[in-house]
Amino acid sequence: MEKSDSMIMYQVDVFTHQGILGNPAAVVPLEYWPEDAWMQVLARDIKLSETAFFVPTRQEGCFELRWFTPQVEVELCGHATLATAFVLRHWLEFAHERAEFQIRNGRLMVDYQTDAWLEIDLPAYPPRIDENSGKFHNLGLHEVSPVLCLRSNSHILVLENETLVRAFKPDMGKIAGLDLSATIVTAPGDETDYVLRYFAPAAGVPEDPATGSAHCTLVPYWSQRLGLSTLTARQLSERGGYFKCQDLGKRVRVAGRCSPRSHGIFALAG
Repeated sequence: MEKSDSMIMYQVDVFTHQGILGNPAAVVPLEYWPEDAWMQVLARDIKLSETAFFVPTRQEGCFELRWFTPQVEVELCGHATLATAFVLRHWLEFAHERAEFQIRNGRLMVDYQTDAWLEIDLPAYPPRIDENSGKFHNLGLHEVSPVLCLRSNSHILVLENETLVRAFKPDMGKIAGLDLSATIVTAPGDETDYVLRYFAPAAGVPEDPATGSAHCTLVPYWSQRLGLSTLTARQLSERGGYFKCQDLGKRVRVAGRCSPRSHGIFALAG
């Protein structure tokens, strides 16, 4: 596939029922896999936090799926997976009640719910105590100290309340220099069970608007702390996001709504 090729691209806002809120994702259907560098350039040109590429498999209702930020390919992305499932149903006449996606390290499933919600099944990554909490000094917390410092596939800083999460002003350079690519700031919510913000500047996403994969580690933590198997969460980014979550032990389920934005032919910049 040459750089001069053009193709159809869909854009969907995820974890919201209103346009221009939630997390925007680009979705690009393909007939076969091009070179990785080509997909990375396209994701860079699109400039959204994630661009999803998918290819049909020989199994009906199953697709191979990959995700790219403007800078890197990532191993897991919840919101762009929901966006892909939404594109299949909303624009591509996909009639199954479940979409299955083959990814590099397993499979993901998205169920279409009758009340217009889409629910993704994800692996659980329970966090553990981070013994080296000193590295979080001056990340933007100023005089506020985390109640708890955790780590899993991301750093997790647990704050006392929602107000402190809203007021957090990150030092992106220091966050980008940490040993894990993402940092989550979280606290009990005022109107939901918990709230969060998500920062991944090293991956080209300074602050992600609404992050499905963050709940792989937040759901196990908050479920145990609050004694709940079903939880609600809100992401306190500028665009915001709302989630319904369920703790299934080794898996978590994260549900959200999607709002279509646009679709059309996309020409890759030379």
